[in-house]
Amino acid sequence: MSWHQELLVSFDLETTGTDVERDRIVTAALIRLEGDGRMAGKRSWLIDPGIPIPDEAADIHGISTAYVREHGRAPAAAIEEITEALAEALRAEIPLVVMNARYDLSLLDRECRRHGVRTLSDRLGHAPAPVIDPLVLDKHVDRYRKGKRALQALCGHYGVRLDGAHEAGADAAAAAGVARRIGEKYPAVAVPSPRALHTLQEEAAAGQAASFQAYLRRSGDPRAIVEGAWPLIPYQA
Repeated sequence: MSWHQELLVSFDLETTGTDVERDRIVTAALIRLEGDGRMAGKRSWLIDPGIPIPDEAADIHGISTAYVREHGRAPAAAIEEITEALAEALRAEIPLVVMNARYDLSLLDRECRRHGVRTLSDRLGHAPAPVIDPLVLDKHVDRYRKGKRALQALCGHYGVRLDGAHEAGADAAAAAGVARRIGEKYPAVAVPSPRALHTLQEEAAAGQAASFQAYLRRSGDPRAIVEGAWPLIPYQA
């Protein structure tokens, strides 16, 4: 069987913003999904990030500073649990689905460093793998399709149900659903092993970044830089 017919784990974060170097985790979810899509397990975390949650972020995920200060956990212990849970799955070679993995996994890496927690890469002895990123895959298999490619748009395009957008567990489940549909629809990405698929996405993500960077430079920003590393942006000390 191909990867899209087997056990997957899927991961998602809701955060204080979009800057992987500065922003913090507010909620996280990790779910296990059987090959037929049934949920086999779920873990979730609510964290007090230690900084105010900007209104624009709270408007998206619905979690306020006051709420996390009352109900959220201290970051270090929660981030330790999250990182070890991901490491356990990847050590077992279970593919990890992460929508826009470059963002979520890089932000988690920076949170580990911020709070003195061993990073996922340190635990594994290598960068996180095998990872399946529906955003990278969709751009790879359907490069010229116009329109948005955020998770909600991909769910609409591939006919995947999304209940409660911007809730980490719901988004994680939907991302896995999109990944499976891509595997079902496009045999070229269904055939590779998870490790081979990971390598394909590394190359695809680099190419996508280079193409977007060239577009930005042609469009009037001659110094535009688009990060090409995937699924983890290297840490610059």
